[in-house]
Order: sequence, then C-alpha cells, then structure tokens
Amino acid sequence: MAALVLGAAALLLSPASLGAAHAQRLLQIGGAKRSVLVTVAFGKTEDVRIDAPFTDIAIGDPDVADVTPLTDRTLSILGKKIGTTRVSIYSEGKVQVGIFDIEVTYDVSRLATEIDHFTGGSIKVSSVNGRIMLSGTARDASMLDKAMLIARQFAPDPIDTVTVMQAQQVMLEVRFVEASRQASRELGVQWNSFGQNTTANIGNQVAAGQLPLSSAAGAATAAGVLSGTAPFGFLLGAMNKGGLSVDVALNALEQKGLARNLAEPNLVALSGDTASFLAGGEFPIPVPGSLGVVTIEYKRYGVGLAFTPTVLGDSLINLKIEPEVSQLDTSHPVQVAGISVPPLIVRRASTTVELRDGQSFVIGGLLQNTSTTSQDQLPWAGDVPVLGALFRSAQYQKNETDLAIIVTPHLVKPIAPGSPVKTPLDGTLPANDIDFFLMGKSEVSPADVRMAIGQQRPFVGHMLDLPKGGTNVVDVVTVKD
Repeated sequence: MAALVLGAAALLLSPASLGAAHAQRLLQIGGAKRSVLVTVAFGKTEDVRIDAPFTDIAIGDPDVADVTPLTDRTLSILGKKIGTTRVSIYSEGKVQVGIFDIEVTYDVSRLATEIDHFTGGSIKVSSVNGRIMLSGTARDASMLDKAMLIARQFAPDPIDTVTVMQAQQVMLEVRFVEASRQASRELGVQWNSFGQNTTANIGNQVAAGQLPLSSAAGAATAAGVLSGTAPFGFLLGAMNKGGLSVDVALNALEQKGLARNLAEPNLVALSGDTASFLAGGEFPIPVPGSLGVVTIEYKRYGVGLAFTPTVLGDSLINLKIEPEVSQLDTSHPVQVAGISVPPLIVRRASTTVELRDGQSFVIGGLLQNTSTTSQDQLPWAGDVPVLGALFRSAQYQKNETDLAIIVTPHLVKPIAPGSPVKTPLDGTLPANDIDFFLMGKSEVSPADVRMAIGQQRPFVGHMLDLPKGGTNVVDVVTVKD
C-alpha cells in the first residue's frame, strides 16, 4: 500500500505532470504565417505549451531570456534582460516545427496598482518596446508628476502620453520698476586779484588768461567757477584801491535728480517649459585670436527675464524666475585689443516661489548706493576753523538706485478661433489733412471721426489723389470703437 502511494506521488511530481499543470498558454506555431509573440516580465517565468512535439530548441539571444524544456510539448521561459529574442523549435531529424518571439518587459502590474491608489484608474500603465508607457488623463499636473515619479522608480525614462485636464498655460505679468536718484552739493570761494604787475587766483588752477573771472579782460565772466560748470548760485564782490583789484566769487550749487524706468513684459509659457524675454540690445566685444586676428562677439544687456512655471493642483503654480537688469558702465572702460570696451553693471536674482492664479510677489532689496566727496583748499589757510571755508571748495555727490520687480502669474487658455484680437492701435485712427495741419493732431479717436463725418469731413488719412467721379471715401472706411 505504501509503495502504491509513493508511486502515485512520484507520478504527480514528475516533470510531465508539472508542465501540464503550469502551462497556461498554447502556442500555435506549426504552419503559422507569422511569428507568435510571448511577453515575459523581467525576472519572472512563463510556461507555454507547443501545439506539436519537439526535440530541440535554439534561442537567438540567451542573455535576454532562458528557455528550458519541461516536456516534449511545454517550455519554461525566464526573462533575464529587457529586450526581444527569437526561439526556433525543431522535431526529430532537425525538422523545424515553428518559431516564436520573446519580449522581456517590466512588470507593470505592481506599478499599475500603485498609480491606481491616487488616480482612481484614470492613468493606465502599459509596456511598449521595453519601456513603460503612461496613458489616460490626469486631473492636474501634480497628479501627473507624481505618477511619473513612481514610474521612474520601476524603469528609467517612461513614456508620457497622459492628457492633463487643467489649463497648462501660464502668463507671467512682470513689472520692472527702477528708481534712480542723484543729489549733489557744491560750495566754494574763489579769490582773484589783478594788479598793475601781478595777477593772483585762489580757487582753481586756471591760467591768468583763462580765469573764470578776469577784470583784465575788460568784462566779468562767471563760467566754470570751481566746479568747471556754470554755477546755479553765484555771488561776486570787487574791491578796488590804488590800482589793485580784488574780486571774490562765491559758488553754491545743489542738484537733485530722479529717473524712473519701467518695463512691463507679459510672457506665456507651457507648464514645465521655459520662456525668456529681453528688452535691451547687444554691444560688440573684440576677442583677440591667433595670428593677431580679432573677432567680434556680442554681449546682451538690458532688462531680461526667464521663468519656468509648473502648474500644480488647485490652481497652484510653482514658479522659477530669473530676472536680470544690466546696463553699460561707460565710466570704467576696459581696453581689449586696443579698443575701449565698457563693462556691464548687472543686477540679477533667482528664486522659486509658489503662487495661486492672480497672486503677486515682489523682489526688492536690489539697492545700490554710492557716495563721493571731494575737497580742494589752499594749504594751511583752508584748515583754519570757520575762516578756512573762504579758502576751500567742497563737493558732495550721492547716487542711489533701487530696483523692484513685481510678478503676477495667471492661468490662461487660448482664445476661441475667429475671436477678434485687439491691438494698441485699435483705439486710434490716422488723422486727415485738416486734423494734422490745422488742428495739430497726428491721430484721432473713433469718436472724433464719427463727429467729422457728421460735419462733412469724410476723409480719414492723407489723400494725395482722389478717385475720379468724386467717390465718397466714407463708404469704404470702417470705424472701430
């Protein structure tokens, strides 16, 4: 009885019985017109049954898959490397029974399960030519980014064919505001003495024949006192006695200046892409080469901006922005190959923020403050307290530049086909001869044109040649509001 039980167990555990139990797919390769494809997950096995008995097998690339015969009709296939290979089946006498292809792919079942947890099945996972492909729809870019992040843990460089339902175009509204302030003060006293045989001057080092104030020239001039420019405040006094003339010139000047520069670029970029903007120019830079050859390269300057938006969930926008403001510094030139090249004064920032649609943030603190003072005086006499101011010339200069950048992102969609697009010139029309020459207007509004038509002034624009027959031009003119 025990021998009978052991014999039955051995029969159940024989390779033929195991192959019959585990074979799940029947390959019809005998007389097939095209090769049959068998897909095997990487690192896993797949049992197949052949429709005809065989004795030998030949595999094209054993590094991709390992094929082991279980019986004369069943095979066990082990995926060893991502790729494809071909298997030939032979019967007795090396007669070919048929062929089939093996494709070793990634096991996407677990990946699909992980992605289904947060997508609800809207993103599908499949394998195409040895690569993982994601398809379907995503609620927003954040969901797609998370799915792609998980897919990269299973295989490098997955294929993304997912459609994002949320708007993916971001318009960046940027305002560059630069305030430049200058302030300076000058105060100096100049003494000019003219005698019969002597000429003396205290206050600058101009020759006697070119003195800013010269009684010897027969006329008093007040140009270039101390500072070299015509002063705003000037006081002159003269003393004459015994053929000796002494003139005193007091120069006082205070300057203040304010300049505002404003640029407002609007850029549109797709989520994940980078858009750039430059309002400025390029200046040439000579570059010495071999054998004395000098080539020219161009360097950009001006107001520049580059930003990369990423649309997240719930209208949240991740924004990487890199603004830059540069200008030529002509006061500190650099000599390159014998040519004077101005350097650049650059203010650059780089930041990453997260904003919702319509929210704004400001980049500030790009402040540049320079102060210079200079003082010229007569030795010893200029150091005397209080009275030394009569023999001294002092100048103070302060320059302050502050740059602020205001950024506002918006989620936008393309306009509908056929919708009118307005331009900055839609609100104006060219003036006619009466408006231009008599009224002094280079352009008029649509309301002015309608009023002109009611007053028998039909022409819009300069008409050099009127058509024959006196055709009324109003019939072919369209006035836009």
